Order: sequence, then C-alpha cells, then structure tokens
Amino acid sequence: MGTLLTNEQLNEERQTPRRIEMPASTAWPFVLAFGCSLLSAGLVTSISVSLLGAVLTLAGSIGWFREVFPHEKEETVPVVPEEIRITTERRVVERVSVPQYQRAWLPVHTYPISAGVKGGLAGGVAMAALACTYGVLKAKSIWYPINLLAAAVYAESLKLGPAQLYSFHADSFAIAVGLHALVSTLVGVLYGAMLPMFPRRPIVLGGLIAPALWSALIYTILGLLNPLLASHIDWPWFIASQVGFGIVAGLVVVRHSRMLTRENLSFAIRAGVEAPGMIPPHGEERP
Repeated sequence: MGTLLTNEQLNEERQTPRRIEMPASTAWPFVLAFGCSLLSAGLVTSISVSLLGAVLTLAGSIGWFREVFPHEKEETVPVVPEEIRITTERRVVERVSVPQYQRAWLPVHTYPISAGVKGGLAGGVAMAALACTYGVLKAKSIWYPINLLAAAVYAESLKLGPAQLYSFHADSFAIAVGLHALVSTLVGVLYGAMLPMFPRRPIVLGGLIAPALWSALIYTILGLLNPLLASHIDWPWFIASQVGFGIVAGLVVVRHSRMLTRENLSFAIRAGVEAPGMIPPHGEERP
C-alpha cells in the first residue's frame, strides 16, 4: 500500500510541474513608448524634446530586441497546486431569476411606427398649408412654393422665367408632392422614435427647438449646395413651416399609446432559446 501511494505521488509530480518558465519582466516597452511620445510632442514644442525622444526610442528598441534575441530571457515561477472540489446538496436545478428590466435601456416605452407615419403625414399637411399661405400672401401665387420645393431635386424649376415660376407645372407639382410626402413620412417615423427620449415637454423640444436647429443647419449649407435656391427662400416662413410640422406631428404622435420595447430583454428570451435556467418550465408564466 505504501508503495502504491508513492507511485501515485510520483505520477502527480511528473504531471504537475513545480515550476514553469515565463518571459522575464522588462521595462524596455515603457521606455520605447515614452520615447515615441516625446518624439511626437517635439513636433509642436521644441527640437530638443524630439532628440530626447529619438534617443529613448532607439534605446528602448535595442533593449527590447536584446531581451528576445538571440535567446529569450525567461524566469522561473513556482506553481502552487490547489485542489478544487465542487459539491452541492441540491437535488433540483434552480431557475435563474430574470428581472423585467436587466439594463437601463432608454426609452423603455416607445410609440409604434404607425404613430410616426400618421404624425409625419399630418405635419406634412400643416407644413404645406403654411407654405401655400406664404405663396398666396407674399408671392401672390400658390404654385411658387411648390416649384421651389421641386427645385431641390429638379433643377429645371429654377430655370423657369419669373412668369413661369408662379404658374402651374405638372412635372414640378408631381415631384414636389412625392418628395414632400416621402420626407414627411420618414421624419415622422424618426420623430415618433425620438419623442420618448424627452421626458419633459416633448412638444417644446421636438416642435420648437429641433425645427429651429434644423432650419439653421439648412441655412448654413444650402448656400453651398444650391445658391440659386437659397436666394428664393423666405427664411422666416420656412422656419414657421418647420415649427408647424413639428407641433402638429408631435400632437398626433403623443395621442397614441406607447408600447413596451423588447431591447431590455436578454437575447436568449428575445430569440426564444431554450436555455436551462433561463426559460421557465412549460405551464408557468413567462416574464
């Protein structure tokens, strides 16, 4: 029996070494990094800083190279064996308690896509009404703002003479209506997704501040993209149209009920993966 225990101990000592060899610790990588930093900092400070950085970079490169070639320097580290035994007295598998909200995903509730579409279309109607009102009061023609909107993608509209710019054109009208409906719908969907992110006074932020910022952005870039179009736009009426769109779209969206998002649930639950401990047994209520 004593001989058997001695053989087992010898086998364990052969399988589990008492010491292992690992790469030796070195400070040369830090010297190299510091030298590169000084080398770059000298470009905006002084040439002496760059010279010092070059010296440290060269020294760090050579020192680090000699740590590896021709033979890698190693150090011996003792190995302390530890016996780990995992035991349990439980007879059944415990289910993992999955909380309703695992992370702070924002927003937790959001509006459906249909609410954004309805809000965008309603806001588009309000925006078109204000634009046409401007055409009647200022330009003395309801077709003037329509031809300007078509000119955003249809350059022939701006090539028309003054008399033709104030008259009806079927091609410009079709392009303006299609473009306005498409952009209003897309902005409405985005509007509905962003409103829940503003817990306080969403109509003020989405209906006043956002249109003002959007109008300022268009004002700064439109002169570069299309100077001729920028010269024909009445910016106070343009801002008023954007604000009208935001307020009407916001009022339509907030009248809809919010729905719970699923991003706060784990991927296993969203994908329906039957992971042990994650999905309750059949017949029990799922979270």
